[in-house]
Amino acid sequence: MDIGVCGKQRHVTQPLVIHSDCGVQYTCRDYEEATAGMERSYSAKACPWDNTCIESFHSLIKREWINRFCIIDYNHAYRLVFEYIEAFYNTVRIHGHCGYHSPSEYEKQYLERKMQETG
Repeated sequence: MDIGVCGKQRHVTQPLVIHSDCGVQYTCRDYEEATAGMERSYSAKACPWDNTCIESFHSLIKREWINRFCIIDYNHAYRLVFEYIEAFYNTVRIHGHCGYHSPSEYEKQYLERKMQETG
């Protein structure tokens, strides 16, 4: 089973799980092809609380980043989202559930602790 680049970087041996609602964009053939090798998980219809984490993220990215720009086209939107996630959200922005560290710093500390425990 292909676990993707992210899974390979983190030495994931179990299938990656990707969760979404049942919208047509998440049930179409293109999505199935793009997520081949991942375990797809869907929230129940009319149950928005099944998706609260991603809904919260969407609200956050709009409030903190997207609403600052007049988006020109798909490529511009793609670059903005990529920049927010890779250059800020994962690397700089602190998260309460990560002990008020960025996800990257939290993962680094986790891996260091794991190495100390095993080595």
